[in-house]
Amino acid sequence: MLDLLIVGGGPAGLATAIHAVHAGLDVAVAEPRPTPVDKACGEGLMPGAVRTLAELGIALPGHPLRGIRYLDAEDDTRHAEADFRHGHGRGVRRTDLHAALARRAAELGVPVHPVKVDPATVRQDARRVTAAGLTARYLAAADGLHSPVRRHLGLDLPDPRPPRYGLRRHFAVAPWTDHVEVHWSARAEAYVTPLGPELLGVAILTGRRAPFDVQLAGFPSLADRLPPHASSAVRGAGPLRQRVRGRVVGRVLLVGDAAGYIDALTGEGVSLALAGAAQLVRCVRGDRPLDYEHAWRRASRRHRLLTDTLVRLRAHPRLAHLVVPTAVRLPSLFTGLVNGLA
Repeated sequence: MLDLLIVGGGPAGLATAIHAVHAGLDVAVAEPRPTPVDKACGEGLMPGAVRTLAELGIALPGHPLRGIRYLDAEDDTRHAEADFRHGHGRGVRRTDLHAALARRAAELGVPVHPVKVDPATVRQDARRVTAAGLTARYLAAADGLHSPVRRHLGLDLPDPRPPRYGLRRHFAVAPWTDHVEVHWSARAEAYVTPLGPELLGVAILTGRRAPFDVQLAGFPSLADRLPPHASSAVRGAGPLRQRVRGRVVGRVLLVGDAAGYIDALTGEGVSLALAGAAQLVRCVRGDRPLDYEHAWRRASRRHRLLTDTLVRLRAHPRLAHLVVPTAVRLPSLFTGLVNGLA
């Protein structure tokens, strides 16, 4: 019998598997799709995530990131910039990150079973969980933003707020900065992430349903700096906010986006997935699954507070318009918030 069966072989699931091997656990992953899988993603890693991945033995390609820059979409000469105090972040393609995690898991001997787990077939008792013909002491659901396992367990909560969505494309152009740029307009944000010597990722977060090119037109200064043709297709995700009753039901634990999601606004999805994976493995190793809920909340508290505050500001265009001017007027506060998340 396995110690831990992980449903989902994306970055969160593979990071959980790698942490489990380091902790001496017998682990396997159930994932029917071949690696790597591309999804909508801002593709910028905070310094903390880069350090954690290095500790797990994962070397990343991509572009070093020195900090974060907030810009006013109407006047991009008005901007606030904060450098990371402790190391660089990394701009890395989602596919490259996924491939690097998959290689490390394979090096450590993690078996990946090409099976799709029907959540209706997941069974558990006081000692074990079974799914897809595999038996383990615990099951980690790392099956994404719209987690079928979470939904089957009745852990989804309704969200009364208007939904937000993400769209991402790539452009073959030399980066003009070594910061992640966040362009704020009245109703959306555009994230520009350097990914290589001749590659930028542009992700737009918005509550408006419209094609990428229509959304990009709301950022004229940014659009003027990009080539007329993108180098990748549009990838979309949403609704982003996923409210969750809890992250533990018996011997099933949720990790990564499946554990709940507020918004991509602060760009910490991978960092939170890595932190959650470490906490989940610690609780499984100690045979204390109920400790995981508190551990997850503690590890994500700062992120949840800041992200929720910014999303609430975003819901009011007049208040959202004040975000960049406030960061400009209070640079020490802006730098402190950026490094608190980094």
